Amino acid sequence: MNKNTFNIIILSVIAVYIIGMFCVPLMDIDAAQYASISREMLERKSYLQLYDLGKDYLDKPPMLFWLSALCMKIFGIHDWAYRLPSFLFSLIAIYSTFRLAYIFYKKEIALLSALVLATSQAMFLINHDVRTDTMLMGWVTFSLWQLAAWYATKKWKNFLLGFIAIAGGMMTKGPIALMVPAFALVPHFILRREWKNFFRWEYLLGILIIAIALIPMSIGLYEQYDMHPGKIINNVPIKSGLRFYYWTQSFGRYTGENVFKEMNDFTFLLQNMLWSFLPWIIFFLMGLLLNVVRLVQDKFKLTQKEEWITTGGFIVTYCVLARSQAQLPHYIFVVFPLASIVTAKFLYKLLFTSEFKKLQNVLSIFHFIIFGLLWLAVIVLMYWPFATIPKFVSIIAAICFIGYLIIIFRKKVKYPKLLLAACFTTIGINIFLNTSFYPSLLLYQRGNTFASYIQNNKIDKNNIVLLNENIGHSLHFYSNHIYPIVSLNELNNKEMVIAKKDSLPFIMQRFPAATVVTEIKTYGVTQLSLPFLNPKLREKELIIYDLIKL
Repeated sequence: MNKNTFNIIILSVIAVYIIGMFCVPLMDIDAAQYASISREMLERKSYLQLYDLGKDYLDKPPMLFWLSALCMKIFGIHDWAYRLPSFLFSLIAIYSTFRLAYIFYKKEIALLSALVLATSQAMFLINHDVRTDTMLMGWVTFSLWQLAAWYATKKWKNFLLGFIAIAGGMMTKGPIALMVPAFALVPHFILRREWKNFFRWEYLLGILIIAIALIPMSIGLYEQYDMHPGKIINNVPIKSGLRFYYWTQSFGRYTGENVFKEMNDFTFLLQNMLWSFLPWIIFFLMGLLLNVVRLVQDKFKLTQKEEWITTGGFIVTYCVLARSQAQLPHYIFVVFPLASIVTAKFLYKLLFTSEFKKLQNVLSIFHFIIFGLLWLAVIVLMYWPFATIPKFVSIIAAICFIGYLIIIFRKKVKYPKLLLAACFTTIGINIFLNTSFYPSLLLYQRGNTFASYIQNNKIDKNNIVLLNENIGHSLHFYSNHIYPIVSLNELNNKEMVIAKKDSLPFIMQRFPAATVVTEIKTYGVTQLSLPFLNPKLREKELIIYDLIKL
């Protein structure tokens, strides 16, 4: 693959990321919550102590909120301003993946590594559904690149940047940012018999760099929690914010101290990689297996020209995360750059050498069928579920499907058809998702939809309250306002209230003159189902919320 073709693909990917940043509303729960916290941080000017809708917040470290609040201060309160820092870190992750791979492999494999990461489905998703994982991936991949370069060149610049990046990652999502580089480098050193790398005095300096960088965040935790023990977070009294951050939030997932109990099946993360690492998942699994088999054949010893940072880093990190009692699909995204290098190494052998000629034909046919089915699914999604998507969009999708068929049936192409078909499919599909499907889907998300109605009709936000529940952080973020949550007995006739429709009879008992201003049909958009997507069955899946004038 030459540089021009690579640049065209990467620029196309970046364009799709940017479309998602500007066209897709924030999704509840996490992305909208973190945007709301960032906005509130800017409003309160509380940069060391974190608050969520006026209440103490203790879950994620402050780096995402710091950088997003800074962007909002510069550009204004916009969802794209919240997403901008994470977008930049996704570019850092892609570039760092290239540079890390280039230390150990030829340039073609390094370029393929960056391309695989950039075009994986997870990257398209986490550039609009922004959580801490996009930023964490950037910090961790950058730190691995710098540390690998330091071990190779002994340059102090690489050493300092590597440990600063680890500190940045720890201030983004906790100790996992230190653990992943350790998980990657330790098996690498063992298999290369580089025992001296376990006993280097420079590590003490690295720990000092991390400790100094963590001081501001640690001060904020101490002042907010350790000086006021007993604050209730997630129904649990917190004695120490420092202990929670440095121990409970990460290691407490194994000891049982962490209150969250989400998905603890060992294969859960792998099952979700079947969609999140599309279109490369099959190639990755085969490359991973091949690397393990060859290690066994080589009697668990590597030469000085070989590396185990990528394969070992992925395997160890996966095993650790998969044994946690609390897992979510995006937890594994942090090692997708390592998976991308493993994949690229296999893809190069598959597509640019004759080592796996027969296998190439089998995998090509299999993936051409899968990609074709994905294109057909997109055409259906553009035409069937939502009347808000213009019919010409489905026609454009059908034309793109014809373009896909031309790629796979054309006899002479400059580059491997499988590579071109994969990139064309993942980029094309996500253009349609970001411009049409997600915006139409999120019209059913109650928070941003109510915020839009309130803004468009110039309703006084200070007179609006929520009955019994927070209907979504997107409401508060897009309104640039925090709405109080009250009980039925706390309502007064000078207010307007947002409530479930089935609460209306109880409200009418207290306020006989109450009137419904607007009615919005909503759905939990992050949990799609076929009945919801079916326009004929959708009505039964919807939950109705009313804006009521008392």
